[in-house]
Amino acid sequence: MSPDRFAGRVAVVTGAASGLGRATAEGLAREGARVLLFDRDAAGLKAAMAACPGAVAVQGDVTSAADQARLAEEAGRLGPVTLLATSAGTVGSTAPLTELAEEDWDRLFDVNVKGTWLTLRAILPLMRGAGGGAVVTFASAAGLTGSPALPAYSASKAAVVMMTRSLARVHAPEGIRVNCVCPGSIETPMLEATFADAPGPEARARREAEFRARHPLGRFGRAEEVAASVLFLLSDDAAFTTGIALPVDGGRLA
Repeated sequence: MSPDRFAGRVAVVTGAASGLGRATAEGLAREGARVLLFDRDAAGLKAAMAACPGAVAVQGDVTSAADQARLAEEAGRLGPVTLLATSAGTVGSTAPLTELAEEDWDRLFDVNVKGTWLTLRAILPLMRGAGGGAVVTFASAAGLTGSPALPAYSASKAAVVMMTRSLARVHAPEGIRVNCVCPGSIETPMLEATFADAPGPEARARREAEFRARHPLGRFGRAEEVAASVLFLLSDDAAFTTGIALPVDGGRLA
């Protein structure tokens, strides 16, 4: 950690009220960035602001174009935006694909895919105006390999990976790098929701054991471990890195 790695830079973080977004925002703030926090959770935003000195918060939904326009307007007031982390996401239902309700499918893709796209559409023009920058989107190890437990989630995160790779090629000439992280099972509210969705205590215990067994390191990851990878990809240390989908998964995809 360097207290001035991002000194003088403006960063936007979606999903900043908890989990990976909160850890990323705190890391950026510790290393000197002025962070704009975006989330629909008002209480979580308030707590995140307290942990990120100098931060500004915008409450809104990533699936709303109007809310994203407000985000871009506020970001433009802070100065040149050169850093973006799109961590807002949802795990959705764990139902088999053939039993998944249409509204659950739509909500999953609205948040994970449309929400990421709307954020990029809102912030990339500001980054272009600043003369360049770095973006990290949030996919998943499940977006790089099939997931029997979370097939719809896997599909949505695979879409984020391909969006990231495509944008990396489009925006490289403008000095904008676009990468994504692909976490394994990380100790966050999202992972807890996956376990809580199990039908009963015994099923939950089996699901936890199955998820843990996928990781050769023998444990779940921590939010700050993913944030460290995000900060690397946002930093000038990764100046020649764009278009990658970086697993942070305890060896799951090894």
